Amino acid sequence: MTFVLDASITLSWCFSDQATPLSDAALARLTEDEALVPELWPFEVANVLAVAERRGRLRSAQTLQFVQLLGQLPITVEELGRGAILSTVVDLARTTGLTAYDASYLALAASAGLPLATDDSLLRQAALAAGVELLGLTGAA
Repeated sequence: MTFVLDASITLSWCFSDQATPLSDAALARLTEDEALVPELWPFEVANVLAVAERRGRLRSAQTLQFVQLLGQLPITVEELGRGAILSTVVDLARTTGLTAYDASYLALAASAGLPLATDDSLLRQAALAAGVELLGLTGAA
């Protein structure tokens, strides 16, 4: 089953101190499943990697290796479209208290009817409140 993947899970694959059983399970799942991500995901991941390099947490070779790993995984960038971003995402951000960035993951999971993989506690709470299944809970694990 396909699932929606957020940046918190993705980046935990790069930083071992952020790994969780959920992030490990999500990565393992990509051997047979596909992940969908909203169009902001590559920018969010790239920004964290660039900042990690600036702060000395990653070397450029490590960043390159991680980017190559991501390129090999079955991750599809799904365009939400301007209308969905300016209406659905803004509405979700308003009603849930999430950032528009996090609301984009919730909007994608809700519209696609897919479970969401996230380690972000506020996003998890908002997903449960919206009736979106979470990876690692119920039958989505």
